[in-house]
Amino acid sequence: MEVVRVQAIASSAMPKDTIPSEFIRCESEQPAITTVQGASLEVPVISFDEADEEKLVKQVAEASREWGLFQIVSHEIPSEAIQKLQDVGKGFFELPLEEKEKYAKVADSTSSEEGYGTKLQKEVEGKKGWVDHLFHKIWPPAARNYRFWPLNPPTYREANEEYTMHLHGVVNKLLRALSLGLGLEENEVKEALGGEELIYLLKINYYPPCPRPDLALGVVAHTDMSGITILVPNDVQGLQVFRDGHWYDVEYIPNALIIHIGDQLEVVSNGKYKAVLHRSTVNKEKTRISWPVFVEPPEDKEVGPHPKLVTDENPAKYNTKTYQEYKHRKLNKLPQ
Repeated sequence: MEVVRVQAIASSAMPKDTIPSEFIRCESEQPAITTVQGASLEVPVISFDEADEEKLVKQVAEASREWGLFQIVSHEIPSEAIQKLQDVGKGFFELPLEEKEKYAKVADSTSSEEGYGTKLQKEVEGKKGWVDHLFHKIWPPAARNYRFWPLNPPTYREANEEYTMHLHGVVNKLLRALSLGLGLEENEVKEALGGEELIYLLKINYYPPCPRPDLALGVVAHTDMSGITILVPNDVQGLQVFRDGHWYDVEYIPNALIIHIGDQLEVVSNGKYKAVLHRSTVNKEKTRISWPVFVEPPEDKEVGPHPKLVTDENPAKYNTKTYQEYKHRKLNKLPQ
């Protein structure tokens, strides 16, 4: 069965101010009803060039415990490298549909998300998100499958490899601070998530203009499966976080990196750090694009609460299982 891309629906001749019924969320999810209007959430903003490491560790740990999400500024990734990443990603989605389909996810592939696609996981009542995406692994080099790296724009590969090179320092510094913030040795969180075999999985989310942004969602409410997620958005508002029983817009800060605590880090921390519940809204006039990188364990890595964080008074809150098993259960809405 042919998959219809959201970008194609958005550019088709639909009756004014209508969208197909499969994109209309139930009232408990509709952004117009569930978003706190006129208020942006001022999530923690952390300066990554803080010379006092103890202060930086405290800020990262506190944000991870209390919010599960924070933005970092004054980081090591040059704005030019971010701009190149954004330019080539936008350029790919502006190619003709037949060109993009060359990179489509392999239909029978259950082991990998990689490729150009639309639907990612089972949705209740067959509802759909107003988004197309491209997934491919950017690290380690041995994990890269260039079959899913677009040849156009011509600088796509170079821009992604340059961004990845700069991303390493941020990932290692973050994982070190997160580890120290749990009272562990500096490398223990990274080792618990896979050490030098950690996978960086890039996703480009492409949210075309939507005639009814009050009724649709780009990506439904979820926590990320990863250890941590490092996200770069364009300047179109869309990220929302669930806090104190309500959905809030997250303020856009140019060149900031948005950090999400993911499920695997919540597990490793035995619940001390919280994976953030978030979703994406869409815009009537503008295209929103985001570039999350999911820093995740290799599929055969067993992940569970760190032994040093499990005591008689604080027993393990999560089961230990391979990341592959975890993903299978989450994507198919099975209990963990």
